Amino acid sequence: MELWVAFSISAALAQTLRFALQKVLAGGSLSPAAATWARFLWSWPLALGLALAYGSATGATWPNLSGTFFAYGLAGGVFQILATICTVSLFRQRAFAVGITFKKTEVMLTALVGFVILGDVIPALGAAAIALGFVGVLLLSEPPSGGSVFNRAAGIGLLSGILFALSAVTYRGAALALDTGDPVLTGGITLAVVAAWQTAILALWLKWREPGQITATIKAWRPTLLVSLFSLVGSWSWFAAFSLMNAAYVFAVGQVELIFSLLIGWLWFGEKLTAREALGMGVLAASIIAIAVLL
Repeated sequence: MELWVAFSISAALAQTLRFALQKVLAGGSLSPAAATWARFLWSWPLALGLALAYGSATGATWPNLSGTFFAYGLAGGVFQILATICTVSLFRQRAFAVGITFKKTEVMLTALVGFVILGDVIPALGAAAIALGFVGVLLLSEPPSGGSVFNRAAGIGLLSGILFALSAVTYRGAALALDTGDPVLTGGITLAVVAAWQTAILALWLKWREPGQITATIKAWRPTLLVSLFSLVGSWSWFAAFSLMNAAYVFAVGQVELIFSLLIGWLWFGEKLTAREALGMGVLAASIIAIAVLL
């Protein structure tokens, strides 16, 4: 298995578990913004410490943190905050697995954004595999009974997909700007810098617009610590994968998160799996295998 594929699957599993915890938090005393802040609160110091330890143990040279790195990284941090808030808000309206499905419009959008911003080109075989995955996503995106695809939930999901696509491509730009030659070190440094920035700006927002939510988040330190730990594993894996491969391919393999989310929705939240969802999972799995094996 290619290293970037392993990083992508690891990221998808950790992210699914993190979103499941955030769904629980958002259903309690925390707002969507506070549940989002929880993922950064403890992860950035852990990422910084682990990156320093890894660099020391391997004898790696600490890279130059250029203006390009900060421009891409900080922009990606803002896009990711907005995207995560949209996703957590969506969980209050739709089932867990369906919320993740709408978010997955990011895969198709990332290919377009990557081409526009970084010049990443998707060849015909890769485009076909991504398109097959999108068919699987559509099969998993059945609207509520009697509902329309043109609804508030779909709009929020699409917006989160656009924002996640922008964050993925700008994060890849930051990872490429580091040029360490070591995906693990690149992922750790990028995560530490971005998560520290996200913690600071979102704390200012909560202080200004949502008084009491910072205190409520800190009081819920046990579940928020778990959120941050899963976020640490997931984000570090995403950044490492971005340093090795086109962001669109990374996210395409990361669609295995949909399968993980359906299983968690069934086992954790008691959500039933329909025949349409089972078909969608099969089509999506075929797309992921094609990308992982053929590209």
